Amino acid sequence: MLFAFAFALLAVAAFLAAEAATLPARQRRISVKRASTYGRVLLNQRGTALPFNQRVVDPAKRRLAGVALRLTPKSSMDAVSAKLRAAGLSRRISAQTFLAGKLLASAGGLLLGVSMGASGGAGKAVLLGLVCGGALFVIPDTALTFRARSRKEAIRAELPDCLDLLAVSVEAGMGFDGAIQKLTENMEGPLVDEFSLALGEMRVGESRADALRHLVDRVDVNEMAAFVRAIIQADQLGISLGRILRVQAADARHRRQAAAEEKAMKAPIKMLFPTALFIFPAMFVVVLGPAMLSLLEIFN
Repeated sequence: MLFAFAFALLAVAAFLAAEAATLPARQRRISVKRASTYGRVLLNQRGTALPFNQRVVDPAKRRLAGVALRLTPKSSMDAVSAKLRAAGLSRRISAQTFLAGKLLASAGGLLLGVSMGASGGAGKAVLLGLVCGGALFVIPDTALTFRARSRKEAIRAELPDCLDLLAVSVEAGMGFDGAIQKLTENMEGPLVDEFSLALGEMRVGESRADALRHLVDRVDVNEMAAFVRAIIQADQLGISLGRILRVQAADARHRRQAAAEEKAMKAPIKMLFPTALFIFPAMFVVVLGPAMLSLLEIFN
């Protein structure tokens, strides 16, 4: 079984290498054919050659994503897309690709578990295959959740400093778009990347309010939602942006301090369990060990 799986992987790798090697020649042939038929009316396009991705890869991803969604009825394509946006991966990987990759990883884990447990009998092979396949099916979602949570915490930590820089830039006479440009030039981080994307949307014709609302949808942080509401209201009412940004920066800093104090209050309770599990048994051995040895000598 293991040799068959390795041979299949080798065949897939050879096929992909051949496709990559012949890609320039196929692109030239398609370009020449397109140039030779330019200006003609095609009544039937069923015979036109499509790229390999459109012919094979995209339909396969759609089918695999559908199977993955059927295995998890509570999930949906929109929910997966929202998780990818929260984790900052929506621009690099689509929901279909994520679901298809998760299903392929689960299938590979199933085959690997069966091959590893084949020597112990059919029951052990099936059980180990199910465990490996289920683990590889769940691990990507768990990793995505942890990444989204850590990214959200990083955005909360960066928000006061970003708002301070925006406030200083606006008070110096720059417009809001110029202040965001200055922010993207002088700072780094996930929040700065989201501001850069919002600035790009404004430059291509999106209104400021819509671009900021899209920013809130991608980030999904309460402090960011309050900031965007304040900016939109300031635009509508004609209030000074510098003052609004100062107030929002102070509020975000107070919230960050309150969150840090809350974590500090929870730390002793979280330390109690590892202390009781790892430190107390060692202390009992050190303190009561000699006494127990003395008692054993007396009774013997």
